[in-house]
Amino acid sequence: MSPWMMAEVSSGARRLIPFTPGPGPRIANAGFVVQPARRGEGAGRAPCRHILEQARADGYRAMQFNAVVETNTPAIRLWRSFGFQILATVPEAFRHPLHRYVGLHIMYKPL
Repeated sequence: MSPWMMAEVSSGARRLIPFTPGPGPRIANAGFVVQPARRGEGAGRAPCRHILEQARADGYRAMQFNAVVETNTPAIRLWRSFGFQILATVPEAFRHPLHRYVGLHIMYKPL
């Protein structure tokens, strides 16, 4: 399977890529988007479960999310429910349309 996987679903989209290219791509990186109308319905849970299973099957040893907006509490709650932890927060790294500049969490989970 290609290291790039993009799957569109009715509730949003997801992608799985190596965190770093080259000889050491043992950490997976994923991105998720959930349609606003589907938030709070569990639309992110099944894709997250699937992408973690796919990352394990592809031989990744961990998953890292580089940019989880600190005001996105539903996503943070979801990732924590799957065992992700916040490693660090980059202050004021994201210009939020309502909250001005907010931090971005770096979240990590061993597989």
